[in-house]
Amino acid sequence: MKRTDYLERILKARVYDVAIESPLELAPALSRRLGNRLLLKREDLQSVFSFKLRGAYNKMSRLAPAQLARGVITASAGNHAQGVALAAQKLGCRAVIVMPVTTPRIKVDAVVARGAEAVLRGDSYAEAYRHAMRMKRRLGLSFVHPYDDPEVIAGQGTIGMEILRQHARPIHAVFVPVGGGGLIAGIAAYIKRVRPAVRIIGVEPADADAMARSLKAGRRVVLERVGLFADGVAVKQVGKETLRLARGLVDEMVLVDTDEICAAIKDVFEETRVVLEPAGALAIAGVKAWVEKRGKGRKMRGKTLVAIASGANTNFDRLRFVAEQAELGEHREAVLAVTIPERRGSFRRFCETLKRRNITEFNYRMSGPDAAHIFVGVGVHGREETARIVRRLERAGCRTLDLSDNEVAKSHVRHMVGGRSALAKHELLYRFEFPERQGALMKFLKSMNPSWNISLFHYRNHGADYGRVLVGIQVPRLEMSQFRRFLVRLGYPYADETRNPAYRLFLG
Repeated sequence: MKRTDYLERILKARVYDVAIESPLELAPALSRRLGNRLLLKREDLQSVFSFKLRGAYNKMSRLAPAQLARGVITASAGNHAQGVALAAQKLGCRAVIVMPVTTPRIKVDAVVARGAEAVLRGDSYAEAYRHAMRMKRRLGLSFVHPYDDPEVIAGQGTIGMEILRQHARPIHAVFVPVGGGGLIAGIAAYIKRVRPAVRIIGVEPADADAMARSLKAGRRVVLERVGLFADGVAVKQVGKETLRLARGLVDEMVLVDTDEICAAIKDVFEETRVVLEPAGALAIAGVKAWVEKRGKGRKMRGKTLVAIASGANTNFDRLRFVAEQAELGEHREAVLAVTIPERRGSFRRFCETLKRRNITEFNYRMSGPDAAHIFVGVGVHGREETARIVRRLERAGCRTLDLSDNEVAKSHVRHMVGGRSALAKHELLYRFEFPERQGALMKFLKSMNPSWNISLFHYRNHGADYGRVLVGIQVPRLEMSQFRRFLVRLGYPYADETRNPAYRLFLG
């Protein structure tokens, strides 16, 4: 399909029966901090609090009357589901939404409230998708793809059309969150045709970077596993058509981590008093990372940058985790492991070295006859200050390890300091993501060899569709091949943390 075909499709797209022309608003505080003019495209203000209704309605409004009479089906646990439900309500047709059983009740209820039928099947989107395709064939329903469909892409592309209409002056770059690629493909197809000098920059989580890897490889890459924090963009493979368009139209990709996303959520809240979902704040996190890495110097100041605030469907109980991580994402808190000599006066000297700094967390336990380990959080104003604190502590004779980027330390160890056990021999430490549903733990336990002993267990929920679990398992060395097979059969995302320095200092 030629690029000009998409320009025509976008100009003719039917979205405004259900969508508003969302405002393009200046973010004054962020603009001052970044040294550039940042504009937010407020798709979080749509009736379903996400841009997804554009593509869904444009696709469904173009179905033949006979197709609409039979109805539509899709697979989604998030914003696309609500977009399809709203479009079906407007068009007066049947809508079946297949959702993983892990989907939070609030999202299921939102779909049902719009008159759609919610079918819960499978632990993941992939399983829900396969079931939806079976139902499609059996019932003769039309499938509405979340991103890999020309009419869905064109519907999302109306956002690009609005941006150029709302801001006629020069724009240096537009930052777009990327999951399957429908949003960036549509925006790029319009903007690059009308104003080719505008840079299109995609933003992905570092642990869900299917588009970045696919662009680099020149083909669709399937991720073995994806991080689920920004669940709205957590896809293992981008679309065929979205990748084809992105290869010719996207200038650059930026990757950000969970802490940076949390910091961006906080930034937008301070600007607007709206709480974006993690995927919704992705583009703002990307702008900040891009400016920090590439935008230093006079040449990259005073530019106009646009970021898509793509959605605000977040769970209230997730806010605790977001607030906790935001300070780390802004580099306003340093997390340190400090080893001090176990002798009189050394603890006092450690405190004197930190002087009057704001201590955000402090965990201390005697570790042995010669040394003690301290887990401490310190308020800072950036990475440079963290480095200065580490150097000062080292000069004072305190061996210091910066754990500010250590996920196990931040999510688990800080809550478990002092939990050593002399009985935990041959202990392996693994970090898992358990689906948030009944039976997830029992599936884990039943899959294990009953001769293996769980020597450590720490679970943490942060309002997502999954829970973070840290598990210590005692496995005899001769049974390691069997243990590896267990990990594969279990099917939960995992990471080996046995050599993690935070674990070794405080728990191992």
